[in-house]
Amino acid sequence: MLTCAHAASAPHGRSIGICVPALALLCTLFVTPGLALDGAAIYRQKCASCHGAEGEGVADAYEQPLIGDRSVQELARMIHETMPEGEPEQCVGAEAEAVAAYIHETFYSEIAQYRKQPARLEFARLTVRQYEQTVADLIGSFNPLGDWPVEPGLQVSCYDSRNFDRKGLAYERTDPTVDFDYGEGSPDPKKDKEEEFSLRWEGGLIAPETGIYTFIVETENGARLWVNDTERPLIDAAVRSGPETRFTGELRLLAGRIYPLKLEYFKFKEKTASIRLKWIAPHHVEEVVPQRQLRAGRVGETFVLKTQFPPDDRSTGFERGTSVSPEWNDATTMAAIEVAGYVEDRIVRLAKTRPDADDRPAKLKTFCELFAERAFRKPLSDAERELYVERQFNDATDADTAVKRVVLLVLKSPRFLYREIGWPEFGAFEVASWLSYTLWDSIPDKPLWDAARQGRLKTREQIRSQVDRMVGDPRTRAKVREFFLQWLKVDRFDEIAKDTSLFPEFDDAMIADLRTSLDLFIEQTVWSERSDFRQLFLANDIPVNRRMAAFYGVDIGDDPQFAPVSLEPDRRSGVLSHPYLLAGFAYDDITSPIHRGVFLARNVLGRVLNPPPIAVAPLAPEVHPDLTTRERVIVQTSPAMCVKCHNMINSLGFPLEEFDAVGRFREIEKGQPIDATGSYVTRDGEEVRFTGVRELASFLVDSPEAQSAFAEKLFQYLTKQPVRAFGTDSRDELCKTFEAGDFQYSRLDRRVDDRLGGTGADNAVPAGRVSGDPTAPRLGDRSRRRKFGSILID
Repeated sequence: MLTCAHAASAPHGRSIGICVPALALLCTLFVTPGLALDGAAIYRQKCASCHGAEGEGVADAYEQPLIGDRSVQELARMIHETMPEGEPEQCVGAEAEAVAAYIHETFYSEIAQYRKQPARLEFARLTVRQYEQTVADLIGSFNPLGDWPVEPGLQVSCYDSRNFDRKGLAYERTDPTVDFDYGEGSPDPKKDKEEEFSLRWEGGLIAPETGIYTFIVETENGARLWVNDTERPLIDAAVRSGPETRFTGELRLLAGRIYPLKLEYFKFKEKTASIRLKWIAPHHVEEVVPQRQLRAGRVGETFVLKTQFPPDDRSTGFERGTSVSPEWNDATTMAAIEVAGYVEDRIVRLAKTRPDADDRPAKLKTFCELFAERAFRKPLSDAERELYVERQFNDATDADTAVKRVVLLVLKSPRFLYREIGWPEFGAFEVASWLSYTLWDSIPDKPLWDAARQGRLKTREQIRSQVDRMVGDPRTRAKVREFFLQWLKVDRFDEIAKDTSLFPEFDDAMIADLRTSLDLFIEQTVWSERSDFRQLFLANDIPVNRRMAAFYGVDIGDDPQFAPVSLEPDRRSGVLSHPYLLAGFAYDDITSPIHRGVFLARNVLGRVLNPPPIAVAPLAPEVHPDLTTRERVIVQTSPAMCVKCHNMINSLGFPLEEFDAVGRFREIEKGQPIDATGSYVTRDGEEVRFTGVRELASFLVDSPEAQSAFAEKLFQYLTKQPVRAFGTDSRDELCKTFEAGDFQYSRLDRRVDDRLGGTGADNAVPAGRVSGDPTAPRLGDRSRRRKFGSILID
């Protein structure tokens, strides 16, 4: 029987839509006074031959296991209408309800699967992102950067000669960008003309994304550019030959960091003078480096790893470091060699010594001890100090060679490459490491390390104060941004291309503007005073610049910067109607209700969707030229093998039909009014109807399914562990916390006191295992038990 019960776990729609009349019919059939049906017996008699005794599947019948996320009511409806295959009348009414309850309880539901094979805290290696962030902070810990400068722009000093002579300093100020054409004049407003002069811009550069950046200096004069390297210029155009005026250099940068930038520019006898600092950031087009990415103030270098790692497993929806391949092992070796070379080149600065200093060997050994304990995220034992430091200094021919050997040995050690979670002991340093990797994907900083060393990570107040401090760190914002890009599937938008005959103005520059707009929208929604899960769906304003304003038909005046604007305030609603998402989930010339519906089902509502049984090409518009997109999708998905899967997907995607393939609002298609009605059957069996994105968004913000899916996805992304590993009730507790905090992101971290802290006398509890599960790993003593798991961030 249940040949379609796998629809509960299907993608391009293995979901079954049930109409209201069917629900009414089932309500009359499900109750038989005085009769208690045996669901197990019915299953053995009518279902096991096709699905197996434990729902494991049967070869040459129905081979997939019965696993999914549908409710008992949904399963019962599906069984009533379709099972057994070809003879659905054999299991209806109360029998369908009884067998559905048995299947759901015994092997179908997530709880049933957990009972059979409990989720565990997995012994995990560092993910690629964690490795990159960790080595950056490990080296950076020997050269603290201090607080980020807050003033946007770059500090500039202007000199009346080409030699940057302080005696000739004309003025100092802060420039928003570097984009100047002086012509035959002078940068000094007090002078009409100058034969020679020089300027030096200095400050910090913020990388919005991790990736390769192309920097461009345009000038007919002389210039040098340094980025994240105070000694070697990335671009050296101080001496030019020929007419070239454009100079480029590439550099890889990590998101969530600020990098030192210095640009020196000088004019000497050339007739005209101009200078522009531009870049091509990942997923963007060439532009002047914008003011929002610049800070006026001094900052230190950040180590950025160049070694390429194989991608992490993302089959569960978030990166996991649970598999080790030969390619990954080779990458860690090459990365260790790269880090060792970087340390060797800068050891004088990192160890705070000089080549000829008498105490150089002692300082190098101290550096190595600190390097090892910070890499291992806890103080060294005597045996570890002997193995990783003393033995290397004893065996090496000189102290500098010993340093290199220590770095290589430490970075190839399992103590560095693997996370502490799941180890038998869970003390103060493990708490510190858990916090730092949850929020930063990196090692504890000095305040967190000192708190662990001094025993100040025991009470809920102590841990809460650390979390409050850490949440404000730019690394937290960068990690949260990465989560949203994955959750919204933006990270899969490798290329958005549209039919240029239909949308000639929708070019690469427009696409880059839309991505920036989405980034700024997420930033203002997540980190503003009104930070609220609901605002993500309900906010009216999105950031718009002049190019976007012209394309989407709004007026923002002459300001070239992004400004919040309401596009059709009575038609749009939050992120669901952001043009970047709408364009990304569409074809080059028409919309795609299926792509939009799959996104809503999987990512927003957390439904399980497996791949479709066969590949089906979209029905070309020219086959039915008079049909609207909605009508064509209905025709294409009308066969029995499709309709069962697409009832939910299509009905979620149709409310977005008011927006075309580039996210512009429309009312007519093919001469017909847009039909933006849709519906959704909840896991509790309630059918909800909505028209347009605003009604859809209103449903989602109040939907326990959407709230639960968001909280769970955020938790799993941050911790790299399945939420069920912390107990069968952990997800419910997480959602209760979210709701109790009025769905504010800033309230999710408040449960950290229950999860990691509370080790004071009033909170002491006996040593135990996660959620009382005898199969779960021990986490240590006192109150670090079941509630340990729900740490989330602001």
